[in-house]
Amino acid sequence: MRSFQFEQLRTYAAVVDEGTLEAAARSLVVTPSAVSQRLKAMEDAAGQVLLQRTNPVRPTPAGEAVLRFARQVRQLEWDAFRELGDSRDIPSTPIPVVVNADSLSAWFLPALASLPPELGAFFELHREDEQHSAQLLRTGTVMAAVTATPEPVQGCSVEPLGAMRYRAVASPGYVRRWWPDGPDLTAGSLAPVVDFDRKDDLQEGFFRKLTGAPLNAPRHYVPSSAEFAQAIRLGLGWGVLPEQQCLADIQGGELVELAPAEPVDVSLYWQRWKIDSPVLNRLSVAVRETAARQLRQPGT
Repeated sequence: MRSFQFEQLRTYAAVVDEGTLEAAARSLVVTPSAVSQRLKAMEDAAGQVLLQRTNPVRPTPAGEAVLRFARQVRQLEWDAFRELGDSRDIPSTPIPVVVNADSLSAWFLPALASLPPELGAFFELHREDEQHSAQLLRTGTVMAAVTATPEPVQGCSVEPLGAMRYRAVASPGYVRRWWPDGPDLTAGSLAPVVDFDRKDDLQEGFFRKLTGAPLNAPRHYVPSSAEFAQAIRLGLGWGVLPEQQCLADIQGGELVELAPAEPVDVSLYWQRWKIDSPVLNRLSVAVRETAARQLRQPGT
């Protein structure tokens, strides 16, 4: 297999990022024909198809490895020019990171905000359930992830961040309506529940652990962290909220905790590509330090 050229790798990443050859051509300030020729040369060099010509385009399984390589090279190139004191000619492409919705709303953004402006870092945040975020590392879509997966993805390092603690809660009006004698999930009630989306299994897991039975209840799906919490406060259903979103309301009486002795702890990990990038290194330090303050640590 012949080696890839820098311009080919940059073009491949641009096509995946932009979704079409035409959009990639505009971002690279070249013609669509030039983009097509570079992709063909890459596939000839690899001896296999690297891109599914769908709309938007998608990497093939072989292309996922090429995408990871292309983004690693692009980041290392930008790091090198920055250390040389001139990164003006290298596009400042945002670093893609995947974060679960609760971490994004509760503690992750302060980690980004703590980075010094002179670092010149920009980020493209992907939102994905912590049980599924590692897949975006495998495909090369992101360079780093907040994930519930402790096993490192190939080519990545992993470190524990701590645990997010969740509480099962409902509004006082909801409790009076469905459990006049007090909240009793073990009774197998068909009281409505709020799920974040169809991947969200926190409510299911909590109920099954508490009762030993599956959760057969009507469901609302509210795929936004703030609106998910608001739906519970408004009495649409019960749900499991991060402590950062519910402790004050529990103490103030705006929410009722359904099982105070049964919090749900979700262990989180930081996975990132194993490349010596100053920006990724600084980001990892910021994430680690912020998580140490915001998440439950062993022994606490």
